[in-house]
Amino acid sequence: MIAPSQNTPSQNAPSSETPPPDDEPSRSHHNTLDTRLLEMLVCPLTRKPLEYNHETQELISKAAGLAYPIVDGIPIMLVEKARNL
Repeated sequence: MIAPSQNTPSQNAPSSETPPPDDEPSRSHHNTLDTRLLEMLVCPLTRKPLEYNHETQELISKAAGLAYPIVDGIPIMLVEKARNL
């Protein structure tokens, strides 16, 4: 018989649960845009290529005179959310 104070093997086994992700993702994720993604994206208004502005975290459409914001690493490609240049 096992005494209540003794641990059984299942109690000593490492947890199979994955630790929760960090509350604060790395800053590099928010401050960069994948170049492959940039190559695929075009201005939804003009269908012309976009330029990435690292400082303002925006995708610039010179053809349309608009700057599309990047929020938490996700480009917001809506004309109504874009800033006029």
